[in-house]
Amino acid sequence: MAARLAPGLERRLKAEVSGDVWFDRFNRGRYATDASFYQIMPLGVVVPRTTEEAERAIALARAEGIPVTPRGGGTSQCGQTINESLVIDGSRHLNRILELDVEGRRCVVEPGIVLDDLNRQLRKHGLWFPVDVSTASRATIGGMTGNNSCGGRSLRYGTMRDNVISIDAMLADGAKAHFGQVDHNLADLPADMPLAPLVRDLLDLGAREAGEIADCFPRVQRRVGGYNLDALVPNERGYNLAHILVGSEGTLAYSTRVELKLWPLIGRRVIGACHFGSFYAAMDAAQHLVKLKPIAVELVDATLLALASEIPMFQATLKQFVRGTPDAILLVEFAEDEAENARRLKLLEDTMGDLGFGWDRAGAKWGGVVPVHEAGLQAAIADVRTSGLNIMMSMKQAGKPVSFVEDCAVPLPHLADYTARLTEVFEKNGTKGTWYAHASEGCLHVRPVLNLRLEKDVKAMRNIAEEAFAMVREYKGSHSGEHGDGIVRSEFHETMFGTRLVRAFEEVKDRFDPKGLYNPGKIVRAPKFDDRGLFRYAPDYKVEPIKAALDWTGYSGEGGGLQGAIEMCNNNGACRKAVAGVMCPSYRVTRNERDVTRGRANTLRLAISGRLGPDALASDEMMETLKLCVSCKGCRRECPTGVDMAKMKIEALAARAKAKGITLHQKLVAYLPRYAGLASRVPWLLNLRDVLPGAAKLSEVVAQFSARRTLPRWRADAFREDQTEFGPADGHEVVLFADTFNRWFEKENILAALEVLTAAGYRVHMPRPADGAKRALCCGRTFLSAGLVDEAKAEARRVVETYAPFIARGVPVVGLEPSCLLAFRDELPSMLPGEATQHLSAHALLIEEFIAREIDAGRFDLPLAPVAEKALLHGHCHQKSFGAMGAVEKALRLVPGLHVEVVESSCCGMAGAFGYHAETIDTSLAMAELSLLPAVREAEPGTLVVADGTSCRHQIHDGAERDAIHVVEVLARSVAAARSGGTTRQLEAAE
Repeated sequence: MAARLAPGLERRLKAEVSGDVWFDRFNRGRYATDASFYQIMPLGVVVPRTTEEAERAIALARAEGIPVTPRGGGTSQCGQTINESLVIDGSRHLNRILELDVEGRRCVVEPGIVLDDLNRQLRKHGLWFPVDVSTASRATIGGMTGNNSCGGRSLRYGTMRDNVISIDAMLADGAKAHFGQVDHNLADLPADMPLAPLVRDLLDLGAREAGEIADCFPRVQRRVGGYNLDALVPNERGYNLAHILVGSEGTLAYSTRVELKLWPLIGRRVIGACHFGSFYAAMDAAQHLVKLKPIAVELVDATLLALASEIPMFQATLKQFVRGTPDAILLVEFAEDEAENARRLKLLEDTMGDLGFGWDRAGAKWGGVVPVHEAGLQAAIADVRTSGLNIMMSMKQAGKPVSFVEDCAVPLPHLADYTARLTEVFEKNGTKGTWYAHASEGCLHVRPVLNLRLEKDVKAMRNIAEEAFAMVREYKGSHSGEHGDGIVRSEFHETMFGTRLVRAFEEVKDRFDPKGLYNPGKIVRAPKFDDRGLFRYAPDYKVEPIKAALDWTGYSGEGGGLQGAIEMCNNNGACRKAVAGVMCPSYRVTRNERDVTRGRANTLRLAISGRLGPDALASDEMMETLKLCVSCKGCRRECPTGVDMAKMKIEALAARAKAKGITLHQKLVAYLPRYAGLASRVPWLLNLRDVLPGAAKLSEVVAQFSARRTLPRWRADAFREDQTEFGPADGHEVVLFADTFNRWFEKENILAALEVLTAAGYRVHMPRPADGAKRALCCGRTFLSAGLVDEAKAEARRVVETYAPFIARGVPVVGLEPSCLLAFRDELPSMLPGEATQHLSAHALLIEEFIAREIDAGRFDLPLAPVAEKALLHGHCHQKSFGAMGAVEKALRLVPGLHVEVVESSCCGMAGAFGYHAETIDTSLAMAELSLLPAVREAEPGTLVVADGTSCRHQIHDGAERDAIHVVEVLARSVAAARSGGTTRQLEAAE
């Protein structure tokens, strides 16, 4: 793999395009994969800022004889968006709504706009674009158009082809053309228009092949294979020329504007979760359930349910709608008015009964309907279903569900037999399949579990494909029902359509693109789908021995499983979402593939497998890749395949520290817990940095602490416990962990915690370190942030030894700072695997989690009085990652009359030292401005701003000039108000 290719093109692009132009190995590597099992290194990548720049880049590539591949979210499952070409990434900048006609229910967009982003802007007008693909949070309209995407509700709304009105595009020779509706006799197409000769040729081809098209094109809605030649067949209604581009996968032209048909928003919905004791019975029932005219019938099978039950973010949802242990569930959705929804839900229940299903029956006839009326639960269920692919890919074994017969669509009456026969094919080839998705359309996403590193499994894949496609043709179905052709299915067009139509496909390609500029090798003249040289894990794929710093038990491969953990990323791109949840905060700011969990995981995989040169794991380029990762742990919870980039970053930092040492900035941050006691003896000296003119600037030059921020103020009255036990001797026991940040900078929170816990009757222990040292206990997190894992382990051992006697008798360990306390649950067991750390992990609780648990147990009795009318709550990333936000809200709602509003925020952007570093302060502030700081600024003056993370409180103070407080401080104020009988205002005056 050469470091640079096509140097002439690179020089010209960098001279004439203001957007990013990348020809280095690291950036090219991040564009070498999509959500398929293929990997093809591009020649270069351009991220144009304007349509004109994209067109200029294509013109330069044409002049150099270099092919071009357009790319949006890069989530294609068949290899459509990877090629040995110049990749044009339009997702970062080419993402605007250009026209919006609310009354006419239409809009014109740039191809890089993401579906969810489009619909967020349309919602205020009562409209939406309804081709609701499962990847809506990252799928671009251009990519969806290229694939002829369908979505879960195509039963009512149709496919992209049904909803694209017109397309503006640049042809291979540079000519610009408008593809839209024309009259059947082309009377409205000017003879001198550049597009006219091409259109006439295409319509002549359509007329010539009309009979063959009628005989050989599948008659199911879910047909997206090949080119849409049926759009060219003579008819009196005229032609929509855009339909020949829809589904063409960027092989015919480069789309610059897409005109879309819009629909009114869906009103109230109801879902009937139909449970079945037999998968076959569920498939057979689908043809009957669609007669009730739902807008969708979606399948989740037992495998998906089992895997989802192991993923924290889905567990609560499953408990609310899954009854018993079904072999399959069909999610039947109605969206009419309230009365009609109720009527159809009753019909659904009656139909299930008429088909012989009942909760009181056994075997295949066990089942029934669980109604779901609540909108929040409906959304959560939809999230489970749309995450089906990633859930399936969360298997930690070497074999994974592989997409190649995934989107076959057959007529509904044949669905049960088809699935049964295909299951037999899987079994014959030594595997089994996973099933989910669009039962209403006879298009099930089925993936046999295979290990494509093994030649025998690659051969099994070939056998399965050939038998499956033969069956599909027998049923007059479609081998390509939703996700397009790419490399996976293009080879099989001749089997499905016949030789004559495949030659016609080639004619279309050659007429549009005679020199093969656009995305060659897709749809026509494709390589063999099982060419292992194109696989992500090619025959020569090898990972050299790795000495991992953490324990990766549970995964396979080198580094005790580190390799397998990195390879869990399947590139489906859930981390590219722009709103909701936490991940990936840096990507939300930069929209750079480098700065998203997927991009980082791909870079790590390429590095450990030697594709990025020697010692790539510790290289400057790797550090640049990981620089904006704030270790928020959002991916730990929200990535359905469990890619934990925060821990993986520790491994890279450890490799870097071992190879090249650490910087002064890293030393000052890492060793903070070791020198904090001494620093607190001379706080005036260290605080001069923010007092003396020029001192802050000097610290930026010397230690990279940005002069644009003040540092936390050292204080002489830091928290130093003069006793080890507090509260009533007969109270329930609890250990309070005083972390470094609250101990030395915000001792009020520790005092508030002691006040609240003792007031509630608890016996609070704050034991001195078991090693006899005067230095306070520390979780080790600051050392991990610099890759000093051995130092972090030393701190972890002190904690484990000190708390062991309490853990042995079941005493919980409670903490205030989420990043520190939750290290006991996450990093410590990875650093020091064993029974002792597992016990500590099981007993470690944030103080709000402890309070919520005690409330549920009926043991938390605290005198409280009103302190404010409203609290605005921002959650720390790690609280969200560990599902602790409900506990924070529960604790706050103990305060009488307090209305709690949660800010829908991602990372605050401070993330420990990240927000103080000169190189990252701009990104830090930009993260905060996405939602957190605007929400705080809009809050009324009397509103309490609550944030449990010390970093979050500093960010809020710096960016919004508001003081945020810890939840325990709110409770302490409420206790004080109850005791004094005073008002909040009186208390504040007293303070």
